[in-house]
Amino acid sequence: MSDTSNVSIWMRPEQVQRAGPGRRPGYSRAQITATAIRIADADGLDAATMRRIGQELGTGAMSLYRYVPKRDDLIDLMVDAVASEIELPDRPSGDWRADLSLVAHQTRAAGFRHPWQVTLARRPTLGPNSLRVYDFALSALDGFGLHIDAMTTLNSMVANYVDSAVRDEIGWLEHARHTGMDRSQWMTEYVGPYVNQVVASGKYPMFSRNIREGTLSHQPPDVRFQYGLDYVLNAIADALPGQPIHRAPDAGPTTPGGC
Repeated sequence: MSDTSNVSIWMRPEQVQRAGPGRRPGYSRAQITATAIRIADADGLDAATMRRIGQELGTGAMSLYRYVPKRDDLIDLMVDAVASEIELPDRPSGDWRADLSLVAHQTRAAGFRHPWQVTLARRPTLGPNSLRVYDFALSALDGFGLHIDAMTTLNSMVANYVDSAVRDEIGWLEHARHTGMDRSQWMTEYVGPYVNQVVASGKYPMFSRNIREGTLSHQPPDVRFQYGLDYVLNAIADALPGQPIHRAPDAGPTTPGGC
């Protein structure tokens, strides 16, 4: 048997084991992947081991390796399965800003459903669902005369912003779960007295200005996300011939005085 350890899971034909009298039940990559995602959603990515998956399916871990040979393959399958939840039309609408916004918001929603993804070191996962999202986003930027490298870079700006924003939001949710303090309580009750000392010292004028005048940190997560996304999309508009830049609205009236 040839060594397939360095062969992409997407190039390996799926092993099908037929069930029948006297045979052990067969499994599929989709079944194994769905079980792994369910475990990771409940207990974190590290809990989604072949041993645990086998226990959930009622089989031994070794029997599952014929379907998913190694850990990296399982991660690729899991990430691509999550990408299948990103609901997009068959083709872009022609409004690049609306299309990229749709990708951003759908990706964010999928990230919240599966927070274990924030623990992953990002690398391309070239499964069919991931490629579908990738192609849609790049197609939204096609037709402006840009080189494919420029289109890819602009798309990455959106993807990286979404990834960073979701990581931040999930981090706050985890912090609240462990400490019992949400973002607002942390700012006012825990770190607030120290921030007041920093501002009074006069040593950090821009930080102090943010505390006195800033409102964004007090806004709901959806508002903060859209505010940042608008700026990313405006940067893209600047690179597209003849595209208007939408002024990002103020974060909204609120009581300043937080970090």
